[in-house]
Amino acid sequence: MLQDYNATSEKETRAGFGDGIYALGKENPDVVALTADLAGSLKLNNFIKDFPERFVQCGIAEANMIGVAAGLATAGKIPYTTTFANFSTSRVYDQIRQSVAYSGKNVKICASHAGLTLGEDGATHQILEDIGMMRMLPGMTVIVPCDYNQTKAATIAISKMQGPVYLRFGRVKWANFTKEDGTDFEIGKAQVLNEGTDVTIIACGHLVWTSLEAARALEAKGLSVEVINMHTIKPLDKDAVIASLSKTGCVVTAEEHQINGGLGDSIANVAAQHCPVPQEYVAVMDSFGESGKPTQLLEKYGLGKENIIAAVEKVIARKK
Repeated sequence: MLQDYNATSEKETRAGFGDGIYALGKENPDVVALTADLAGSLKLNNFIKDFPERFVQCGIAEANMIGVAAGLATAGKIPYTTTFANFSTSRVYDQIRQSVAYSGKNVKICASHAGLTLGEDGATHQILEDIGMMRMLPGMTVIVPCDYNQTKAATIAISKMQGPVYLRFGRVKWANFTKEDGTDFEIGKAQVLNEGTDVTIIACGHLVWTSLEAARALEAKGLSVEVINMHTIKPLDKDAVIASLSKTGCVVTAEEHQINGGLGDSIANVAAQHCPVPQEYVAVMDSFGESGKPTQLLEKYGLGKENIIAAVEKVIARKK
């Protein structure tokens, strides 16, 4: 229920990754960390200090990093590649497709500074197409955790599964509200944060917390709002989507991504096949970002709490 989710602190999701891979380093000698000249930004300092023999600095050569990771996976290691989400995907898409996805190699592609909340580095670094790019690759698991705790849990969990993974997280300090021990995270299993009957909100990443805040305001107006954290975009928890949409009869999807190709389209695909209902998207409307403060950019590009509230009111009106 909504009252069960309160921000205990504000932490960067990338710090959850750093703490997660450090914990893995202590328990699994096969885990190897690679970076493309961004060890500090990806919070790898503790891992490097204690496990220098399992760290590979590839320099500003992201394509080569993917190739090295594929080789390490072939040798039985569990490589975690690290750089910004932009450089983790669009810059190296050919290498990921050919050397990792095509042969199903056990490479974990860990991508920080995703979306608009990268902030001041601007549009050239703010990738908003990566979820779509990665979920189209056969056999690729795509995970977008919502806070520090869940990013740490996901970082550890993906080491225990076989096959390629895209793990997407961010730079900005954000509300930390899921369970500290990570027991509420399971790959491929949607997390129902609040049950409702009037409308479903399905969100991922930073917009899960924003969706909870919107739901509180909407419930204060008398609406019953179901909120789902769809941290695993692929494989999507179709059963959870069908069950919720069949109950509420309408859905709003919220993501820090382009309107095309991401979470919203994944949900629309399930709805079209199994339970067609009105849907509204809260996403970036087919544009690039710009330089600015993270929260100001979210508001400008229509990803704020008020945008979710407006989308809910619109989709309920369509249902009626």
